[in-house]
Amino acid sequence: MMKKIQRFGGAMITPVLLFAFSGLVLALSIAFQTEEVVGSIAAEGTMWSNMWGIIESAGWTIFDHKEILFVIGLPIGLAKKAAGRASLAAFVVYMTWNTYINAILQTFDFGIDVNNVGEAVGLKEIGGIATLDTDLIGALLISSLAIYLHNRFFDTPLPDWLGIFSGTSFVVILGFVITLPLAFLTVWGWPPIQNMIFQLQDFMAASGTFGVGLYVFLEKILLPTGLHHFVYQPFEHGPAVVEGGLLNYWYSHLPEIAAYDGTLREIFPEGGFMLQNASKSFYPLGIGAAFVATAKPEKRKETMALVIPTAATAMLTAITEPFEFTFLFLAPALFAVHAVLTSVFAMVIYALGVSGAAAANIGGIAGFIIPLINNHKDSLLVYFVTGIIFVGLYFFIFRWAILKFNLNTPGREENEEVQMYTKQDYKDKKAGEESPTNEAEELSGTAKKAYGFLTGLGGADNITDINNCTTRLRISVDDPEKLENDAYFKQYGAHGVVRNGEAIQVIVGMDVPQVRDEFETRVNEEKE
Repeated sequence: MMKKIQRFGGAMITPVLLFAFSGLVLALSIAFQTEEVVGSIAAEGTMWSNMWGIIESAGWTIFDHKEILFVIGLPIGLAKKAAGRASLAAFVVYMTWNTYINAILQTFDFGIDVNNVGEAVGLKEIGGIATLDTDLIGALLISSLAIYLHNRFFDTPLPDWLGIFSGTSFVVILGFVITLPLAFLTVWGWPPIQNMIFQLQDFMAASGTFGVGLYVFLEKILLPTGLHHFVYQPFEHGPAVVEGGLLNYWYSHLPEIAAYDGTLREIFPEGGFMLQNASKSFYPLGIGAAFVATAKPEKRKETMALVIPTAATAMLTAITEPFEFTFLFLAPALFAVHAVLTSVFAMVIYALGVSGAAAANIGGIAGFIIPLINNHKDSLLVYFVTGIIFVGLYFFIFRWAILKFNLNTPGREENEEVQMYTKQDYKDKKAGEESPTNEAEELSGTAKKAYGFLTGLGGADNITDINNCTTRLRISVDDPEKLENDAYFKQYGAHGVVRNGEAIQVIVGMDVPQVRDEFETRVNEEKE
């Protein structure tokens, strides 16, 4: 069951990755239309303002159609075969379901005027169809249904005279039949659920500093399991605290938030649930400094050469896994301390009035710092001063723990080159390296990684399931004993390997979608 939940959470990463660029576009376009930021050139009606308004409208594409994005994106990670056809079927089944809902509300009196979609709460136009606003809940459920039908019936043989209805057509036909009773069930049962969601929104918004701290702690502590997606995604992209998701709300209300004279918390208290990334611009610096300070003198330069670029990457892009996985498996207690510190950091700045998409990385500069620099200097000052204080806390706590318990963090290894570690690295630290095969030498880039990882995982016959999250290739294998040691995987560009029985995670990096596609292609070819 845990493996299935992890797989589902990892599959949701595919559409989520698209939000980063759209968020950056919106942040810049909104900032460049604000006179307080760029001056009179941004006055309404100027060519500058008009062009950035056009860019902003295009930037809303992903946010305005996020349900469809998830419906199409989920099958890419969960379909066992022909993922593209599964995405097509999921889209058709989802739109059929929404069309049924529209027709039912038009035909029967449920007390809902579907023609009032522009003003009524709980309604939304999706793909040109006015329907109930089930947000990501409906999108994920119907897409999951379509994926199940695809995996179960895509290869179902039909008589020759019905052959035209086989494959994707058969899946869509089944979806057409099943979604009719589901639409009636939705029209009857969703409004009460929606009222419960609204009550949850009110509760979470009123839960104050403790609620924010608990949320951030859970998001961080669940990172190793892959279940952290289920913590933050309903908040950022779903209706957990505000309708439409926190990211959507933040960018759509950014001009009025930036112009508000009070604190960010006053105008947007729900924004405390966006603070799980706030500390990422600071703790890599404190942790990295602790690694360097505790490294052996003869390895200090090597450690700095490793820590500085990884810390810079983490601070600028919020990709912090190399740090987190290093001490997660070598010293789990440190990871627990890390989760607590990130939670405390969020609670402190929230208590002092900071709220919203607080970050000092590339996206945060455009979407938080620049828009707020004129009217919310106090919040920015609180954010950065508190961040610097926590850099010191991280440094002293980690330095003390590393020395006290003699932890083998980077630069403290015996007779090994300096590197970021995972659990299996520690177990295999004396394992020798193997030379790549001639075939691997003829490959490059993602093709070489995919070839090396597949070989190291025991070949196509040993692979039972393939998935990925933001930076990790997630594989289920038939026999874990067939796997190579971690030194082998590092030859092909892996940052490490996490092993949990038959569930294997190869830490690849941000090119994992391309590696996964190449990997999956090789597996399918070898199994044919």
